[in-house]
Amino acid sequence: MSLVKAKKHLGQHFLTDKNIAQKIVNSLQSRYLYNKVLEVGPGMGILSDFLLQKTEFETYLIDIDTESFLYLQKQYPDLGDKLINADFLALDFKSVFPASFAIIGNFPYNISSQILFKILENYQQVPEVVGMFQKEVAERIVAKPGSKQYGILSVFLQAYYKCDYLFTVKAGVFNPPPKVLSAVIRLSRNQVQALDCNQKLFWQVVKAGFNQRRKTLSNALQSIIAKENQDEQPVWALRAEQLSIADFVALTRTISLTRE
Repeated sequence: MSLVKAKKHLGQHFLTDKNIAQKIVNSLQSRYLYNKVLEVGPGMGILSDFLLQKTEFETYLIDIDTESFLYLQKQYPDLGDKLINADFLALDFKSVFPASFAIIGNFPYNISSQILFKILENYQQVPEVVGMFQKEVAERIVAKPGSKQYGILSVFLQAYYKCDYLFTVKAGVFNPPPKVLSAVIRLSRNQVQALDCNQKLFWQVVKAGFNQRRKTLSNALQSIIAKENQDEQPVWALRAEQLSIADFVALTRTISLTRE
């Protein structure tokens, strides 16, 4: 069977190390919460081989690359409609998965943030994610308040998930090797069903705060709340990176009250 050629415009870097592939698959842990797993961008199936050995759940594969899709059809003829040739970012989750399902993958680095925001939009349906990311992105996801890496992704993902940095992966185990280090992280749903504030406004506050992260919140949030409507709380003199998720929730509630 001819090999699939990695395509630069799709951000493909195929993992070649089977030990790392098995380690990634074994990092799925909350299996009692779901019985289906979707692998994003399986390429030539190095993760898929180990996923399909797991009898405790059904494995689905999705790849936008037609060449990969045809290769995987030959590789796994029994998968049938569980092998999907489509764009993950455009996938209607509920049309394929009526209940909860996990997501795993060696994610294309050029769309990794978009993948995460797609998952966030469907956080109630996705209890666990295990994925390979560019190391810098992985560090941002798990970053804590007060660090330079702490930002929009950190706050949004940690609001709904426990985020664990699992291990670093060197460039030499990919074909072609990326120019950056990689890392595997795990997102596990926490107990938060909904934030104790207006969630849409919460997203706006966090984005506005970090989009001008060098400014104090008093200045960064002027598009959301005018200075004359800001109260005497010390939070307005802080920068976004100094706030915890609970702080952002409290600030969102404060802003909501001024709008009533």
